[in-house]
Amino acid sequence: MKSRNQGTILVTGASSGLGAEMARQFAALGYDLGLCARRTERLDELRTQILAEYPDRVVSVKQLDVTDDAAVFTVFDEFADEFGTIDRVIVNAGLGKGAPLGTGHHKANRETAVVNFLAALAQSEAAVKIFRAQGRGHLVMISSISGLRGMPKTLTTYAATKAGVAALAEGVRAEAIPGIDVSVIYPGYIRSEMNDRVKHQPKFMVDTETGVRAMVAAIEKRRANAYVPGWPWVPVGFALRILPLPLVRKLI
Repeated sequence: MKSRNQGTILVTGASSGLGAEMARQFAALGYDLGLCARRTERLDELRTQILAEYPDRVVSVKQLDVTDDAAVFTVFDEFADEFGTIDRVIVNAGLGKGAPLGTGHHKANRETAVVNFLAALAQSEAAVKIFRAQGRGHLVMISSISGLRGMPKTLTTYAATKAGVAALAEGVRAEAIPGIDVSVIYPGYIRSEMNDRVKHQPKFMVDTETGVRAMVAAIEKRRANAYVPGWPWVPVGFALRILPLPLVRKLI
């Protein structure tokens, strides 16, 4: 018996980590998927895995470097043409490089800024263009708990980009475009390829499946803002917004 289609979701940065796990969990919920990333071999493997478990799903994969603005618009439009409609776009592609400012690593910091903010701007533009034409859609921005405040050392640029994309999404929400919902997801410490090589894992780290389950639940509820998983990140998120910076450094 064919399972009911819940709609179509486009996920960027879907070849690994949070993006790949979101694809698996949304497929389990009945969504068809448009998946894109730079590494097509991983996308092909993911597509094969999903279809083996959920043969009624439609999974389309495309190569995309999100720093190529023209390619972002082309690939998003190709997905829209292929599926007819795109119900939700999850702006997930990101980079975690970084170094303290002024230490000679501007290239790494700039690369993070380009991928995490400028590329997110292009993805948001392409998504909202499609949503305006459809008259409906759900834009989901993956930010970070670190984006709630300025962060020191290697996190400075990363945190700034995640604050920026949250503000970008809020601006779209403030426009109150009829039929378009906007969600900003603030993940706490969720294991992924981005943090696998960190020598000292932080407190409250959860495995990828558990963390993404919380993300998916918040996205399904179309929450405007969600700190995930709820414990401990709801109280920590509140604290981060009001604590003085010396305490913030100790908390994160």
